[in-house]
Amino acid sequence: MDELPMAKAINEGLRAAMVENNKVMIMGEDIAQLGGVFRVTEGLQEQFGPNRVVDTPLAESGIVGTAIGLAMRGYRPICEIQFDGFIYPALDQIISQLAKLTARHAGTQSFPVVIRIPYGGHIGAIEHHQESPEAYFAHTPGLRVISPATPHDAYWMIREAIACDDPVIYLEPKSRYWYKGPVDDASPGADTYHARVAREGSDVTLVGHGAMVSMLHQAAEVAQGEGVSAEVIDLRSLSPIDYATIETSVAKTKHLVVAQEAPGNVSVGSEIAATMTEKAFYVMEAPVLRVSAFNTPFPPARLESQYLPDVDRILDAVDRSLAY
Repeated sequence: MDELPMAKAINEGLRAAMVENNKVMIMGEDIAQLGGVFRVTEGLQEQFGPNRVVDTPLAESGIVGTAIGLAMRGYRPICEIQFDGFIYPALDQIISQLAKLTARHAGTQSFPVVIRIPYGGHIGAIEHHQESPEAYFAHTPGLRVISPATPHDAYWMIREAIACDDPVIYLEPKSRYWYKGPVDDASPGADTYHARVAREGSDVTLVGHGAMVSMLHQAAEVAQGEGVSAEVIDLRSLSPIDYATIETSVAKTKHLVVAQEAPGNVSVGSEIAATMTEKAFYVMEAPVLRVSAFNTPFPPARLESQYLPDVDRILDAVDRSLAY
């Protein structure tokens, strides 16, 4: 078991998948000799050659459209989108084509395309370089949407995404790229599509994904010092969502707070709140509370700390939930 930053864990996961299957290839902007903006693909072209690690033009729609054609010919392409805010030119290919093609072929043709997207804030970047577009994809039938919170999960979840015959949106919390954690390449642990109980507790359930899981851990530590036991759940998968794990936790704690970096309006957090209200209305002792970014475009870097949820906003929601 090695200690790796998340970026390196993803790199090793990509490498392992490419060794196992020569139909796996990566394509994206500046991913070959440069190794990508965040160096996630560093060293892969040197090992596997320019036909399997391909620098593309600055054309996200073309990247995804080409990947669809490659998938139809038996390849397992992985598209790297340089930043979250650059994904929008590819939405037509993803939503109008990729997400629908398996159904259009009545299941006779699979489209094993993985689209890697660095997303989220906390890096002080400029416009179009810090966004959380996960709701667009989670709303779209035909796509699987996942996001790791730890290097270990990042390694195994990218490998599972590549092995999956369905299109997968693989969201990488860019603010966690440089944080190290243990990676056991011999033991995958739980299934990607099952949520992970990251911290056990008895008074309130805190649910989040990606970089927000670390923030929930910090909030739980502070709450513990104030006599409140918080259970932290890492969603892992945003589509499908593992509601059973959340429901089991809420049956114990009776209180639920959902936190995310994305704006709250019509979001993954909104869907969890609505579904858990349906499933656990008679169990909970308080309404589901949501903590999110504000419903505005991502602000300039100096204001991101005011825009993104922090420990204080999460703890405020915990206090309000327990006060009911």
